[in-house]
Amino acid sequence: MNHSHLLYSARNAFVAAVLILSLGVISFFAFEPSIGRAVTSGPFSVTQEITNEISFLVNATNVTMAGTIAGITGGYATGTTVAVVRTNNATGYNMTLGFSSTTAMKLNNASSTISNYTPAVGGVPDYGWVDNSSGQAAEFGYTVRASTTSEVDPSFMSNGSTLCNTGTTESDNKCWLNPNNTPETIINTSGSVAGSTTTIKFKVAVPNAPSPALPSGFYVATGTLTAVTNP
Repeated sequence: MNHSHLLYSARNAFVAAVLILSLGVISFFAFEPSIGRAVTSGPFSVTQEITNEISFLVNATNVTMAGTIAGITGGYATGTTVAVVRTNNATGYNMTLGFSSTTAMKLNNASSTISNYTPAVGGVPDYGWVDNSSGQAAEFGYTVRASTTSEVDPSFMSNGSTLCNTGTTESDNKCWLNPNNTPETIINTSGSVAGSTTTIKFKVAVPNAPSPALPSGFYVATGTLTAVTNP
């Protein structure tokens, strides 16, 4: 066996191994900064949309007017209903009240009606309820208050003495309006509310010897409240 040849081969193999190892070490140090040190990716954002929502916490309930009214000698009665609205809408909400028929209050299953209240200026509430004289029509109307005065539509606000649809005063038993089958805005808020309370007060007034005459029975008006978020 040629020992010189074996030694030569072994030497060459050793040299090749050393070269390969050296190249590996050099490569590691050449690429190590990109894989072994801190790097960043970003910034990036995470987005979640939250939509506006509105609901009635308390729905308006049926109203039974306090007391009966004599159909010939007349009199008056009142009653209230309450609704509570919640919304997270940043621009608030508005609420309307509309009735199912042009003349709101009718005798059940009959054509007899109690006329809508007639304010002095159409569409503008009267500061005080004005009774019809003897021999004139019976009338039905309403007014609005809220837990926060600024939520009441300006038409139901007054100057505190004689006029509605002007000023910043909210008063009980003031600013009476006729019901309408075209929805009337009664509340308008400017921001989100956890519980906005609206109180609607109704009144029926019957003069002595009303005309048209009122047959006895139960007269009913059907109203609908609609609350909508503001744009």
